[in-house]
Amino acid sequence: MEQNRTDDQGRPEPPLVADEAATLLGFLEFQRATLGWKTRALDETGLRRRLDAHPSRLTLGGLLSHLAWVEDFYLASGAAGTPMPEEWQRSDDGSDFVRAWTSADTLPADEVRARWERSVARSRAVVADLLGRGPDALDRTYPAWDGQEQVTLRWLLTHLVEEYARHNGHADLLRELVDGQTGE
Repeated sequence: MEQNRTDDQGRPEPPLVADEAATLLGFLEFQRATLGWKTRALDETGLRRRLDAHPSRLTLGGLLSHLAWVEDFYLASGAAGTPMPEEWQRSDDGSDFVRAWTSADTLPADEVRARWERSVARSRAVVADLLGRGPDALDRTYPAWDGQEQVTLRWLLTHLVEEYARHNGHADLLRELVDGQTGE
């Protein structure tokens, strides 16, 4: 049996040999930990820093906030069927998605990080519950996009891995801009 391993940044290494659910969760946890590493120990100034030579409004704090929304939208709200947490309550113009990107501009760094950590904790609890419902858990379907479609838990977990992996590339660039920290 493989032991839990972590890399030099404290990220859990995905298992080399495991079943499908453990493999998906291993890669998701690695990607979550990568975002945690890229935003670790930054204050409001660091989390709000933008690329100077580019008109993008993208920030590390915005990435944390967006991924908190993604966790809640797809798992806590979508798969679990519970209402979105209060900070994401939809307005008539659907600005909850936009607010997920921009709300970090006005929150203390500790609150931005805590919001993301709460969303990840909710997602972990939802996934543990759904996986505990039997061997076909990855194949069961759940509402997506406010009930407009159905997706499997396998799709949801793969999508979260993809979201984190894509945005962690952005985080690499932004973190290097903030304080020169580089890494994979």
